[in-house]
Amino acid sequence: MDERDLPFVMEIEWRSFSNPWPESSFRGEIENRGISHPSVIVYRPQDRIIGYILVWLKGDEAQISNFALHPDYRRLGIGRRILEDTLRMIRRKGGRFVMLEVRTTNFPARRLYSRYGFSPLAVRKNYYQDPVEDALVMIKRFD
Repeated sequence: MDERDLPFVMEIEWRSFSNPWPESSFRGEIENRGISHPSVIVYRPQDRIIGYILVWLKGDEAQISNFALHPDYRRLGIGRRILEDTLRMIRRKGGRFVMLEVRTTNFPARRLYSRYGFSPLAVRKNYYQDPVEDALVMIKRFD
């Protein structure tokens, strides 16, 4: 991900979340490449950005901080491939575990994460806004 990707990333962000991140947050991820690993997903036949994933990696700890696909490209197996690639990258770079937060009502995402070995760790009360909702903290440990 770089600055020229931001209009496409922001379109996906606005279409994906009721309380989207501001563009400045994505700029901060791009500028903080020491621990941040922002990536875009490009659909090659159209050379179109269809998603993104943001991963923080510091030492052996990783966090998936944001992950979204354009609505037109969901439920096609693309999210699974991105998650698989991301988990391989985290492991290759020395990650021993990875955490993330997900809305408690986001059952498609929760199923995806569970399928890849994430398990519930904690609940963060009223973590999300618009609407107010708890976050389920999930963790995957690499053995």
